[in-house]
Amino acid sequence: MSKVFKGRVIVGGDVTGEAMVTHQGFNILATYFRGISTGSPLCWDQNNPDLYEKVIADKILCLPKAIGSTTGGMFLECAKNTGIGPKAMLYSQTVDSISVAGILMSDIWNDDKIVTVDQLGPDFLAAVKDGDPIVIHADGTVEVG
Repeated sequence: MSKVFKGRVIVGGDVTGEAMVTHQGFNILATYFRGISTGSPLCWDQNNPDLYEKVIADKILCLPKAIGSTTGGMFLECAKNTGIGPKAMLYSQTVDSISVAGILMSDIWNDDKIVTVDQLGPDFLAAVKDGDPIVIHADGTVEVG
């Protein structure tokens, strides 16, 4: 039986994919800096034990929020543009400005959406596990499982 959550749409779309989950702030720069130069689909943030050295390319990233440098948005856009970025991003908290910059640049500059929904709540991160199938609807409804 799937669990259903409703959040706020940042970039809408209908997407299905596999969850990758972190319960701490997602450092975009640390995650993608090495991967962009090498084409690696792995998370390279050694301070994120939930995702470190796991394949995150084309997955649905489930996270509380992003953290780190203001260059993170540029790295998120570059990761998506080079084929190692996420298919979608689901935030339990309110999306941060670092993420929004990259999400919007990818959509506007490259016509390559990172479907994004925020404000899904703490119960969302408690319910979703790595590998869970996720269905995202354009209205911000998220089905897990």
